[in-house]
Amino acid sequence: MCDVSARRVVALVFACFMAPVFAQQSVTWNDPSKHLVEFVTVQDGVRLEVLDWGGSGRAVVLLAGSGSTAHVFDDFAPKLTGCCHVYGITRRGYGASSQPTSGYDDQRLADDVLQVLNSLKIDRPVLVGHSMAGGELTTLGNQHSARLAGLVYLDALGDPRDWPAGDPAYMALSNKLPAAMRKPPPSEEESRSFTAYRAWQMRSETCAFPEAELRNTFVTNPDGTMGRFKTPRSIHEAIGAGQKKRDYSNIRVPVLAFYEFPRAAGDALRPGDYQPKNADERAAIDAFGSATAAYVERWRKNLQSGVPGARVIDLPGAGHFVFLTREAEVLRGLREFVAGLR
Repeated sequence: MCDVSARRVVALVFACFMAPVFAQQSVTWNDPSKHLVEFVTVQDGVRLEVLDWGGSGRAVVLLAGSGSTAHVFDDFAPKLTGCCHVYGITRRGYGASSQPTSGYDDQRLADDVLQVLNSLKIDRPVLVGHSMAGGELTTLGNQHSARLAGLVYLDALGDPRDWPAGDPAYMALSNKLPAAMRKPPPSEEESRSFTAYRAWQMRSETCAFPEAELRNTFVTNPDGTMGRFKTPRSIHEAIGAGQKKRDYSNIRVPVLAFYEFPRAAGDALRPGDYQPKNADERAAIDAFGSATAAYVERWRKNLQSGVPGARVIDLPGAGHFVFLTREAEVLRGLREFVAGLR
C-alpha cells in the first residue's frame, strides 16, 4: 500500500531542523484538483473539511482511510464526475479538519458524516470508504439505510476486532518472511521533499498520493520542505480504541466491495511477487499467505452473511490502495454499481 505510517514520524520531527537536500520549487503551492472547499460544523467547535468536485447525477461521498484526508482522492474523484456529483470528507483529527480531544469512536465519526449529509442536503448518496472508513460505512448502513443509496468498500472489510496485527502467532509468521520482502522506509532525504517522497512511493509501492494529500497530512516547513505529520499519535490511538467489531446485519442497501484476496499456499506466484531463493523461504511465504487469506476470508463471509447480495471484486496484486493501483477497474465497477441503483 501507499502507506504514510507512524514509522516516519520520528524522522520527520528532526527534518525541520536540518538543511534541505531537495529544494522545493516554491513555498507557495496551489492544489491543482478542481474542487470547491468548504467547512461544515458537526459539533460545537468541530468543523470538517468537505471537498466538492461537482458533476451530475447520483451523489457519491468519498471517505479516506486512517492517516489520510479527502485529498487522497484528488486524482480519482474527477473521473467520476461524468456520472456522479462527487464529494469528499476529511474526518476530524486530520488535515484541515478540527482536532478536538474527543469524538474518535466509530459512532461519533459516523455521526459526523451524517451531519455533513444533512447540512449540505445530500440526498441518498453512495458512500465510498477506504480502509478504516469501513467502520463509518457499516455504522451508517446499519442505522440509516433509508438515508443512503449504497455502500462501496475499498479494501475496507478488515475487522478491527479480528485483526492480524494483534495475533502473536500471525506476527511470528510475518517475522519469518525473507528480509528482502520488507520494504525499507523512505530515506531522510526522501522524507524532507514532497516530490522525492512521491517518487519513493512510486518506486516502492507502484502508486503515489496526490501531492495535495501529502501537503494536507504533513506540515510544510517555512523553507518548503516536508515536515512532521500533522495528526498526533493520540488521535490514531483514540480511533483504534473506538472501533467496533464489524456487524453488517442491519444494512438494507446494495453493497460493493473491492479488495485483493491474498495468495494462499500452492498458488502460483504472480508477476512482481518476490521469488523465493529456497524451500525455507517458499514455506515461510506460503504460511504467511495462508494465514492472511484466512483473515480475509472471515471478513468476506462476515459481510456476505449480513448482506447476502453484497458483490465482492477481487483485484489480484492491487495492495491496499486499490483505487490508486487499479484505478480503471475500480472506476468501472463503481460506475456500474451506481448505474444499477434504483
